[in-house]
Amino acid sequence: MPSIYDAIKQDHDRHRALLGKIDGTEGDSAERREAWDAFYHDVKSHAAAEEETFYSKLMSKTWGQDAARHSVQEHAEMDEILEELRDTDMSSPAWLQRFRVLKHDYEHHMDEEEEDIFARAKEVIGAEENDAYGDKFLARKDKEAGIIEEKRADALED
Repeated sequence: MPSIYDAIKQDHDRHRALLGKIDGTEGDSAERREAWDAFYHDVKSHAAAEEETFYSKLMSKTWGQDAARHSVQEHAEMDEILEELRDTDMSSPAWLQRFRVLKHDYEHHMDEEEEDIFARAKEVIGAEENDAYGDKFLARKDKEAGIIEEKRADALED
């Protein structure tokens, strides 16, 4: 199994590719819908698993608390845009404009994690725990993938 860092980075690489693919599509096409659906579901399960496995472990350090809060806040902001886009007509210019905001913000978020947070996180999740946390992350991501719609329905009720 991959280390926690490799598992997160592999997701990020897939997300970057999907963002590029979506950005290259036009209107309410099958290609856009397919790429958007894959992106939406993978990012939702990724973010939840990351918060529950990776960031929860970093909270044991004072610097980790700030890093985790910052990243979780960014997740929440991106989640709002994801839901807004899900409910917007894909053929409208407003959809693409809002998508590009999401793309920019998420690319910044991924870069920040990989360039800044990973280096500091290795103080907390060292080499001896890398694979175990990678396994935890992937298992949690699988579980989250199965409850995305349930969580969305709960959020809509609030």
